[in-house]
Amino acid sequence: MPSATTESTAPAPPAPPASDQPRGARSNPWLTLIAVAFGLFMVGLDGSVVSIANPEIGRDLGASTVDLQWVTNSYLLALAAALILGGKLGDRFGRRTFYLVGVVGFTLASVAIGLAGSIEGVIAFRAVQGFFGALLMPNTLGMLRAVFPPRKFGMAVGIWAMVSSVSTALGPIVGGLLVQHVNWESVFYINAPIGVIGLVFSCLVLPQTRNTAAADEKFDFVGVVLLALGLLAVVFGVVKGEMWGWTSGGTLGAMAAGVLLLVVFGVYETRVASPLLPMRLFRNPALTIGTVITALNFFVLLGVIFFVMLYLQNVRGFSPVEAGVRTLPLSLASVVASPLGAALTERFGPRLTMPLGMALQAIACFTMLSWGADSSYTTMWPPFIALGLGVGMVMASSSDAVVGNAPVKDGGVAGGLQATALQIGGALGTSVLVSLISSRVGSTLTDELTSAGVPAQTAQGLSEAKDAVAMGAAPTSADMPAQLKSAVIEGSHEAFMNGVHTSVLVAGVLCVAGALVAAVGVRRAPEAARH
Repeated sequence: MPSATTESTAPAPPAPPASDQPRGARSNPWLTLIAVAFGLFMVGLDGSVVSIANPEIGRDLGASTVDLQWVTNSYLLALAAALILGGKLGDRFGRRTFYLVGVVGFTLASVAIGLAGSIEGVIAFRAVQGFFGALLMPNTLGMLRAVFPPRKFGMAVGIWAMVSSVSTALGPIVGGLLVQHVNWESVFYINAPIGVIGLVFSCLVLPQTRNTAAADEKFDFVGVVLLALGLLAVVFGVVKGEMWGWTSGGTLGAMAAGVLLLVVFGVYETRVASPLLPMRLFRNPALTIGTVITALNFFVLLGVIFFVMLYLQNVRGFSPVEAGVRTLPLSLASVVASPLGAALTERFGPRLTMPLGMALQAIACFTMLSWGADSSYTTMWPPFIALGLGVGMVMASSSDAVVGNAPVKDGGVAGGLQATALQIGGALGTSVLVSLISSRVGSTLTDELTSAGVPAQTAQGLSEAKDAVAMGAAPTSADMPAQLKSAVIEGSHEAFMNGVHTSVLVAGVLCVAGALVAAVGVRRAPEAARH
């Protein structure tokens, strides 16, 4: 039997005999951090690497655009719906157990995706992958909260945030290399060696941690159903909003139903003896604001990365590998920012680091307003660095604000809450910012084509290709005269950049608002509240 570390709400009993304490590797919290980094890296990498593989998946399996959207959306839906459940199960039955189950399931699902042989199989196993990701993700933070003392927890979260940020930012580079030099299946197969090494190492070093006070509590099945259905409806509305239109009946109906279910869930949780998500957690302003800032952080990161990759590949003509390498400053900056943000948070509290990180992201977004269809790389890397610094700093400080301000016994639930906010923010960022680009392209494409020298009648006809232009592609054909083709490319790219400028302006304003909310609303929590 592995040694167990448990916590409860009862006064601390006298220290047990030394023979009852975790010994050797299991007593070292830094080895716990290394172990959970394997699972965290797989989930982070898989969240962004698929965007590079999607075009090749479509060609190989004959998938439609809608099919490819579901390759991403099925993963997001399963992940978002089960994250808080995964944290609660870990808190109650053992975080080590559910982390290991998550690693095994995620690894096997990744291999199954590569072997599926059909787009339907890929979509189905992506959903399975998302579910197991939801079991492992929140328990990474839950275990760290349990094994690290409060004075060192901030630095542990900083390293955790660094792994998460870097794995997400490295996705386009790794994906580009694998798709270009191996095949799209290798994007998923790469999780096999990571998962096996992580599983063996974790079995050797992870202690078992759980909330022993919850052992006799009745499990909140009604809360599980209400929360899962509410999150599914909200995320479904978000990911379909771009296709259906944000004011369509389907989009508004799905999101309204989801919000209503979440309100019912919140009311129900205040009246049940053993809630899935204790509403008392939100009495802490730092935890509540940290959850919102976590969502905003990934709204900006994933949304910006999505259209930046379109810009680099479809407008500038770089290969996937070349595009990924050009975003490397973002990854490197996040490596620096996460531990730096953790150190600053430990000393000054998240009231400094969360607004600072949001301000850096705002600067990055506003700087991108200067980008054009033929901008040099010297105008690109400064906002990449500012974005990486901001994302890494916010990731560290918001994680500390959410999980660090929750009682140790609720560490897994708090980790699930933070991860849920992260995933919903990322889904919103990709959908909303791309939708803004599409809307702006639709309203300016004809004028931009005409200004570039395309005859008015031809420009009017080409306006039907606005969806392709919103992805950075110019609607040219092989039989177009060279002069006309050049004009179409110029006008299409200008329309796309109009959309990019609208998106980064909105993202920048949201970052400024987030910085102000964090600066005004967050206070350093008393040390006693963090136990």
